[in-house]
Amino acid sequence: MPSPLIEKISMELGAQEPWPKGVKLFQPYEVEQILLPDNANCLAVQAFLKMCQLEFEVEPRANAEAMSPTGKVPFIKAGRFITAELEAIVQFVNGKGISLTDKLDSDQKADLRAYMTLIRNVVEIAELYICWVDKETYNEVTSVRNGSVYPWPLNHIKNREKRNQVFKKLKVLDWYNKTLEEVHCEFESCCDALSVRLDNNQFFFSVGPTELDALVFGHFFTILTTPLPRNDLAKIVRNYPSLINLVEKIERDYFKKDARPLEASNL
Repeated sequence: MPSPLIEKISMELGAQEPWPKGVKLFQPYEVEQILLPDNANCLAVQAFLKMCQLEFEVEPRANAEAMSPTGKVPFIKAGRFITAELEAIVQFVNGKGISLTDKLDSDQKADLRAYMTLIRNVVEIAELYICWVDKETYNEVTSVRNGSVYPWPLNHIKNREKRNQVFKKLKVLDWYNKTLEEVHCEFESCCDALSVRLDNNQFFFSVGPTELDALVFGHFFTILTTPLPRNDLAKIVRNYPSLINLVEKIERDYFKKDARPLEASNL
């Protein structure tokens, strides 16, 4: 295997090349397999690439997670280069001279990074908790979807492996022993902070949409439109009209023109 330095140099050289044709975005199957946190991250990357007006094609694969260089989805294959997860994909795109944040000053860029980290540390972890710790959601949704692409007994083994991985992560982050009410409180505090920062504007920054808007869209659109035994997170998001408006605007502008209000979504 090439050294990390060689891989870094290779990625930098690849970033300097024009955006290639036939870029593929790999993710799990949406209808029967993908789970809430992964779907949110895949939608965030799709939204970012659309905001940059870059062409790509979604390529569903049952083993997308195993194919990813980081073990996480989504990842893109752009020419000879494979890049996974939103932050790395943003860097790859920026290296090609395409940026949604080049007009932001240093304080604004620090602000953007702080709010993206907040989403990663609270919203995404709350999604993992609901999917893997909450027994009702795990039994009715997570175990069925995560194991859907494997025959028995491999589906049972894969679910057990994945659940153990998530439990370890949640324990390290001190989320595993939280009550459901504490998870909701953490999530609501995050929504409060995002809503205050957005302040009824169209996007988080006056220059237009950024990767922060894409990340918020990915997570909150998925939370609002994913049927689960517990829709507590969706109920919390609905208390923030400015966040709802942002999600609806991005769906309308970048995904489809006839987007229906999310209040009427089929939950």
